[in-house]
Amino acid sequence: MEFRFTIALIYDFDGTLAPGNMQEYDFIPAVGKSNKEFWTEANTLAEEQDADMVLTYMARMIQEAKSKGLSLKREAFQESGRRVTLFNGVREWFSRINRYGEERGIRILHYINSSGLKEIIEGTEIAHEFRKIYACSFLYDVDGIAYWPAVAVNYTNKTQFMFKINKGVESVFDSKMVNRYIPENERPVPFKHMIYVGDGTTDIPCMRLVKNSGGHSIAVYNPDRKGASKEMASLIHDNRVSHVCPADYTEGSEMDILVKTIIDKIDLDDRLEKLEVVR
Repeated sequence: MEFRFTIALIYDFDGTLAPGNMQEYDFIPAVGKSNKEFWTEANTLAEEQDADMVLTYMARMIQEAKSKGLSLKREAFQESGRRVTLFNGVREWFSRINRYGEERGIRILHYINSSGLKEIIEGTEIAHEFRKIYACSFLYDVDGIAYWPAVAVNYTNKTQFMFKINKGVESVFDSKMVNRYIPENERPVPFKHMIYVGDGTTDIPCMRLVKNSGGHSIAVYNPDRKGASKEMASLIHDNRVSHVCPADYTEGSEMDILVKTIIDKIDLDDRLEKLEVVR
């Protein structure tokens, strides 16, 4: 069908679409560590070496897998993804929101922007729903064995992927097109047509960027975790997000109503803009 314009829904993964960290479902138990042990070791290494915490967790994954004789092939990481549990309603969410957009002549595209591991996300049952998965990933040798980080996504360089979406440049490698000047009204997905959904501090730069550029940022929290909603209050107070709600994606939920209302607002803003008198 012919769409009037595109809206991009961009999600963090851990704590946003799935409870906890993706490594905790299968990988960390397989190497014989507790979640606390693994993350403490990775973060201590980062502190001692004055290193990036994302790079050190990736290094620990390779080290731990080698020490336990576990496979470091892409397929093994993808298999871990099949064990990831999703928040309520996530499976049905994408088709429902896509349909809501289509009824209004709007194309909805979904993206992941995560500090988690791309290969694990690729193994989840919702991987096919995303136009592009921007996340950490490994380089693989001729035998298909992971040996070095290929992409490391931390809280600040997450914002680069917002500009890639904005300008329609999907390649991680391409740094020329994304830095080329394109008038905002000619970009495939203007920031005002973006909805960013995240749950934590690594999402703050993206939330602020989208909100300050005319788009919409939503902070979600685990509805089963006591006191989680209060922790999000500072994001509203600091003007980093416009909305906070439980990570419940079922039909009729607060999240469902909120995103549909935002789509309606973007739709009306676009219609009003086209009716403005040219000065």
